[in-house]
Amino acid sequence: MTLELLQVIKPSGESVAKMEPEIPKDELRRLYHVMVLTRNLDTRGLQLQRQGRIGFYIGCLGQEAAHIGSVYALKPEDWVFPAYREVGAMLLRGITLNQLLDHYFANSEDVQKGRQLTNLFGVKTANYVTGSAPIATQIPQAVGAALAAKIRGDPIVTLTYFGDGATSENDFHTGMNFAGVYKTPIVFFCLNNHWAISLPVERQTASETIAIKAQAYGFEGIRVDGNDILAVYRTTKDAVEKARKGGGPTLIEAVTYRMGPHSSSDDPKRYRTEQELEEWQKRDPLARFRKYLERKGMWSEADEKKTQDETNREIDEAVQHAEKLPKPALETLFTDVYAEMPWNLEEQLRELREEKRQGGCDN
Repeated sequence: MTLELLQVIKPSGESVAKMEPEIPKDELRRLYHVMVLTRNLDTRGLQLQRQGRIGFYIGCLGQEAAHIGSVYALKPEDWVFPAYREVGAMLLRGITLNQLLDHYFANSEDVQKGRQLTNLFGVKTANYVTGSAPIATQIPQAVGAALAAKIRGDPIVTLTYFGDGATSENDFHTGMNFAGVYKTPIVFFCLNNHWAISLPVERQTASETIAIKAQAYGFEGIRVDGNDILAVYRTTKDAVEKARKGGGPTLIEAVTYRMGPHSSSDDPKRYRTEQELEEWQKRDPLARFRKYLERKGMWSEADEKKTQDETNREIDEAVQHAEKLPKPALETLFTDVYAEMPWNLEEQLRELREEKRQGGCDN
């Protein structure tokens, strides 16, 4: 195990030619477009919460390359078990801005009926499982789905995201151990952003790296520069192909940084220094990828302005649409739970409707 990070694009935008993955020009431009959209949506999400228009927000500022580059390595039939900062992965998997903003506003078109925190979102048609607030619960779930696929002979791979803090949870050990024993087709993707809310990574583990933990479970661990989208893609693609061919799991540690707060309820100035933040801002994944594209003659200032304008306009339109819609009907507390409603819920639903009829409910 080496402490060195796999890197394709240097912070200057220069690249290691022999390491560059084969990705068509149009796809490289699309990846950058999704990164810009994710960054602008992240900014807007926090603004909406501060304005009191949505209740809560979890951002991904600085981590865009890690989740967008990794999810790009999957096929549509593969499954994603997310944590909660993988907004760009949702967008790349085909989840629309309208779907996301309906969820942010918890309106009547929110497929989750307002029952989940912001960004704990999932859409079955995208093979994107709903996130969960308890830390690391998605890890054994992803392992179980991978084992089921192996038993059924389905040539799919599952990918699960989690942070450095999740590696201290029981579910991390359970999932890693089970996957190692049964050689399930899974990729464990740790977004090591250095902070589990206010706890620094050096207080999280005494191991030299997180990737090295894979050795104890009998499979490979790899460290990659999480702010380098091409390095992330190359690493994940290799791990996905290995898993699909029966080679078992891989643990990828993407070393990145959470440049914003843990959530809209957090003040990072209370536990980290401005100097540390400034150092990581110099490694901004969007700036790095843009420099790379410009060096390759694939991007210009005009492209940048057009993309910024287009993505902000798309976000504006989605916000306006979502904000106009009413909240989910109260009846959905009962009608969207069971395929066949049990008698006790039918009785409660009748009581609710009677209360509404008498003017006791606003919705």
